[in-house]
Amino acid sequence: MSIALNLDHSTAIRPASAARPSLIGLSKAGLAEELVSHEVVSEKEGRMRASQLWNWLYVNGVTDFDRMTNVAKPVRQKLADTFNLDRPEIVTEQVSVDGTRKWLFRFRDPANPNMPAVEVETVYIPESDRGTLCVSSQVGCTLTCSFCHTGTQKLVRNLTAGEILGQILMARERLGDFPGGSRPDDGGLVPGGETRAITNIVVMGMGEPLYNYDNVKQALLIASAGDGMSISKRRITLSTSGVVPYIEPTGREIDVMLAISLHAVRDELRDVLVPINKKWPLKELLEACKNYPGLSNARRITFEYVMLDGINDSDAEARELVRLLAGIPAKINLIPFNPWPGSNYGTSPSSRIERFADIVNKAGYASPVRTPRGRDIFAACGQLKSESERISKKDRDALLAL
Repeated sequence: MSIALNLDHSTAIRPASAARPSLIGLSKAGLAEELVSHEVVSEKEGRMRASQLWNWLYVNGVTDFDRMTNVAKPVRQKLADTFNLDRPEIVTEQVSVDGTRKWLFRFRDPANPNMPAVEVETVYIPESDRGTLCVSSQVGCTLTCSFCHTGTQKLVRNLTAGEILGQILMARERLGDFPGGSRPDDGGLVPGGETRAITNIVVMGMGEPLYNYDNVKQALLIASAGDGMSISKRRITLSTSGVVPYIEPTGREIDVMLAISLHAVRDELRDVLVPINKKWPLKELLEACKNYPGLSNARRITFEYVMLDGINDSDAEARELVRLLAGIPAKINLIPFNPWPGSNYGTSPSSRIERFADIVNKAGYASPVRTPRGRDIFAACGQLKSESERISKKDRDALLAL
């Protein structure tokens, strides 16, 4: 089953005068600062109003200042005149036969409202005991991993903290995950044992999160705040291809679970599959993993390993993988390759994947084989891509001058 909303796909330019800064993506201190600097409230009142806004935005999911009933009417009017609470526009929404959902979200650059809109894909994966939302951190990607569809789309720009959070907020709205919300009746959501449809967040969508560190950090700290979205940091996983200098800060400053897109056990092969390896080879990457703050058997690193037929799936490579990860509390996700148009790889046969997993399991590492989800709507791992393109400097300068 596939749902395509009937929306205007144009990227018409919005007048700069219509732009109002968004409050989504600001910390409590940031909210207070914005309210005071725009003279909406006094400095004395700022912290109190910021706490009220925080609750309305992230606990109740409100998008209309008029619904903030504990905020005085004159203040509500000032807020509406000065700021916006916009969420991304849904261009399309698709539902897979297995219940997986994929949204194509459209954003405008909040700092440059004259610029053309950009689009990213976000995926929701329901399971029997959880609901996982896979969010994007960039429009496009710079890494050009040879097996990844997203890598064929050039980087357009980083997403802001508000745009990263906007994906979560919009998904929660569509899934009826806010107080009083109604859930879709097409099945596939977490059953009654869980009060939330979205229980887990993975930053594994479009882009390399650690190349957008500050915005990803801000978004995840807000998502995990106990008095807001309240998603446990143990249920948030950030996946990186190996931006070594930012691995330690991720553990120390964001304190979420870490996943590494590994995919090869030899530098010469990883240089091809994951070209960032040329900058930070396996030895440096694995050393950073060993030193990840808080690493323990209860807080393991997940190593993602896509199974490519005849490329990286031999018994010898399974044994070398075990050797490389010695001393690192780890789980190894084996991912059957998800084909996409124009890809040059094939998926390892199931018997080969099982043999590889058996070797890793016998060495003491959990090595689940990830069941492909949403392949029919190109929502599976490595299949995400949008049509947004980087514009030329000449065209950009012309638009900014409007």
